[in-house]
Amino acid sequence: PNPAFGGSHVATDDTFMGEFRKYKKQSKPNPDLICTVGGDGLLMYASMLFPGACPPILCVAGGSLGFLTPFKKDELVSAIEISLGISNDEKLREELEEYDPIEIRPSYKNLKDSIPKSTLGLGNKVCLSMRMRLDVRVVNREGVVRARFNVLNEVVIDRGSSPYLAALECFVDDVHLTTVQADGVIFATPTGSTAYSMAAGGSVVHPAVPAILVTPICPHVLSFRSMIFPDSVVLRCYVPDDARADASVAFDGKYRRELHRGDSVQIQMSQHPVPTINRADHSADWLSSLKRNFNFNTRARQRPL
Repeated sequence: PNPAFGGSHVATDDTFMGEFRKYKKQSKPNPDLICTVGGDGLLMYASMLFPGACPPILCVAGGSLGFLTPFKKDELVSAIEISLGISNDEKLREELEEYDPIEIRPSYKNLKDSIPKSTLGLGNKVCLSMRMRLDVRVVNREGVVRARFNVLNEVVIDRGSSPYLAALECFVDDVHLTTVQADGVIFATPTGSTAYSMAAGGSVVHPAVPAILVTPICPHVLSFRSMIFPDSVVLRCYVPDDARADASVAFDGKYRRELHRGDSVQIQMSQHPVPTINRADHSADWLSSLKRNFNFNTRARQRPL
């Protein structure tokens, strides 16, 4: 059986259900736009609230790092107006109705001059990044799907509190990939490639590339390196019966739970990406964040001969 997101085969008071207990029975229509004021973690939280189709998200920096938050707080009002195509100018509203919905012609006549104007999009068009998510299912020995989550960054399977190396068997489309003997393994999206996966030595992947990253965490072997698979594959990782201890799984850093011997985790591309609004376009925003937050390839330039 395929449970609803959060896991319908666990008790309703189980902590594994997490925030889905609050939102599972909501019947209200989805909003036209979500605005988050915080860090990257708030974007992941908003993503968790919409396990299915997700409205566009406007990310405003209010945290510490803000790799995925290209807008400043003082640009909040103008960015929302441009994103929604709204204005107090009645003439402009009539003009907007004659154009394709993605054509944006903002007006700032009624805004105070002291409020900074956000520069958003290219050529009067708002650009979106369709951020891929992973559809992750936890399956027990009997084949019952115990839980299901859409994750934006990564799903991490590690040794948890055990002092032993994690022993995991990994498969790609039911073909044996490798036996993991490490602290754990990360299955990341391109968005998550600049998070835990990058810290563990994984590649940095452009958010428009349809791929799934597999990055080991401290493998006890020299030849195990990060790999990149197409988004069409189905990955499966299970805890074998001869493992020294149970493993642990976490979804975007939350809802951690033990994986007992015989349990498996199935990872594949979700049908519901997360659309985020760009300041310019996905390449310009991504490269700007790499340089601003990580000082990407910063080095003193050699003097000419």
